[in-house]
Amino acid sequence: MGKPMTMTEKILAAHADKAAVEPGENVWVNVDVLMTHDVCGPGTIGILKRQFGPDARVWDPDRVVIVPDHYIFTADDKCHRNIQILRDFVREQGLKYYYDPDFVTSDPSMPNPYKDPTKTSYKGVCHKALPEEGHVRPGEILLGTDSHTCTAGAFGQFATGVGNTDAAFVLGTGKTWLKVPPTMKFVFHGELPPYLTAKDLILAVIGQISVSGATYKSMYFAGEGVSSLTLEDRMTLTNMAIEAGGKNGVCDVDEKTLEYVRARSNVDQWTVYEDDAGCAYDYEHEWDLGTLEPLVAKPFSPDNKDTARNCRDVKVDRAYIGSCTGGKITDMIFAANLLNGHSVKVPTFVVPGSTEVHADMQRLNLQGEAKAAGEKSIQEVLEDAGCSLGPSSCAACLGGPEDTFGRLNEPITCISTTNRNFPGRMGHKEAGVYLASPLTVAASALTGHVTDPREYVTEPIATGTAGVA
Repeated sequence: MGKPMTMTEKILAAHADKAAVEPGENVWVNVDVLMTHDVCGPGTIGILKRQFGPDARVWDPDRVVIVPDHYIFTADDKCHRNIQILRDFVREQGLKYYYDPDFVTSDPSMPNPYKDPTKTSYKGVCHKALPEEGHVRPGEILLGTDSHTCTAGAFGQFATGVGNTDAAFVLGTGKTWLKVPPTMKFVFHGELPPYLTAKDLILAVIGQISVSGATYKSMYFAGEGVSSLTLEDRMTLTNMAIEAGGKNGVCDVDEKTLEYVRARSNVDQWTVYEDDAGCAYDYEHEWDLGTLEPLVAKPFSPDNKDTARNCRDVKVDRAYIGSCTGGKITDMIFAANLLNGHSVKVPTFVVPGSTEVHADMQRLNLQGEAKAAGEKSIQEVLEDAGCSLGPSSCAACLGGPEDTFGRLNEPITCISTTNRNFPGRMGHKEAGVYLASPLTVAASALTGHVTDPREYVTEPIATGTAGVA
């Protein structure tokens, strides 16, 4: 029997056609899926044509996924031009998996958003759309021209972001060169208290090891505290692996994973890997969930950790609920339950992570089940509380053009469910962003200052079948 390996090592070994690999080893691997979007797609296409020739073809049109999502709802004509570049390339290459924002035209004006989230080919944020549309499976390698591609590691696969040049090489060959990362193990014990979400867990991790603590390492999230999470909440953990410098984040595959993948996957075969007993970890740390408090990351770094309670004197001018990190349907359910029957005190912007999330917000009740006659939907509860709801997109998470919904155009203080709070990340370079869970953001929206959600949440919030399959 060979040397014990971690899940990440096993996936890379299988895709390198090797019996085993070790951390630090450089290997050529076969890539299962390559994803790009409207920001990096045009550049990637340009490099492909420059290096492989103007008539170059992608290595496998069924393994390329293009999801426009970043600069969609803006009048900026350069952003509209990027969409057209993608459309032309998709038509030229005969790509099957392209999710067009069909309401975007060449007209230099703000696009009219979709009227019905179920009746558009547009899907919203790529990291949420990838699993929804069946492009994510255990045991595969997913590369994307976006640093938060690591989100898909929640499904037991190796997923990581790459630059345009690497992506162009993959487009032309289906292969890439990777260094095998060592694995760090983060174990959460116990039951998740009702006032915590996965966002608090990942802020605890990043606050523990710093934004560079996992540089080019695999971050493995384990323990009964993680297995008890929904897939959507596990995606929050793996999504922010990059905020610690991680090469990828990964969770174990269980029946929750398989139920989702069986219902969604456009491929009917996959391989489940798990860590071998006795495999080596580069670092290990354990937490007792019963001792964790609701956390925030203060400006201007995701590792600037503090408790929400300690920051209660911080006045906030705006609240923001959205992004690939905090715009999933379970995030919306958490926020809506806390806001139900109350009114926000500061402008509160809500952006669904995908058009599917948006549709679920319209059809589900506060328990994550199909609403009955006379029941309010998640969207109605949020709007009744005074929230401003925008169409699904990346929106203000990464700033964008000045007409972006929710963008911080002034040096104000915002509490947000997003993933980064570096200077200028959400717009104005002097705006201060506090990263927090949807519960903490919602509680703070009600008071106008950073607020511990334990002031409002005492019982577990059920999410029902939302985001399950």
